[in-house]
Amino acid sequence: MNTENILFICGGAFVGIEQIMARRRNRKVMGFGSTQELHLEAAEPEKAKKREELEPEDLLAFGLIPEFVGRLAIECQLEALTEPELIRVLTEPKNALIKQYAKLFSMDGVELIINKEALSALAKEAIKRGTGARGLRSIFERIMLDVMFEIPSRTDIRSVTITEAVVRGERPPLVKKRAAERAAAA
Repeated sequence: MNTENILFICGGAFVGIEQIMARRRNRKVMGFGSTQELHLEAAEPEKAKKREELEPEDLLAFGLIPEFVGRLAIECQLEALTEPELIRVLTEPKNALIKQYAKLFSMDGVELIINKEALSALAKEAIKRGTGARGLRSIFERIMLDVMFEIPSRTDIRSVTITEAVVRGERPPLVKKRAAERAAAA
């Protein structure tokens, strides 16, 4: 197969490649005239991390074959999303998770309320688990599981509020009921 006009896009977690890069960067020479590089990570972890650059030899040491590494014209590293970035993922895109659930609730005439502290707690939990944006859905669905089954069968629920305590698992979602006349009419 001629791969001349084929663009390879390779992505993944590459767990452990940081150690390979650190070993390459901190090589020590033994004997006369030896030099020992300073460990930048100990003094300035963030600056040292930003100066790290992935080299093809790192990918080879990781286990990729030379024929494949040779086809990767550009290598770059992505950093983990921060808490504000994860909150944006939850709320801003057209099909954001929070918007999806709000729409589902509105179909049953129920308002979904999520305060800022709850959004922050969701983001912190994803960071703690190391799952980033991919983990936000599973964390939020675990919180919403019971209430999602309860809402369609009840006409007396007006709103569901998610707080920081709910995200931390200290209490269930707060359910606010409708006025008595609305529930009686249904």
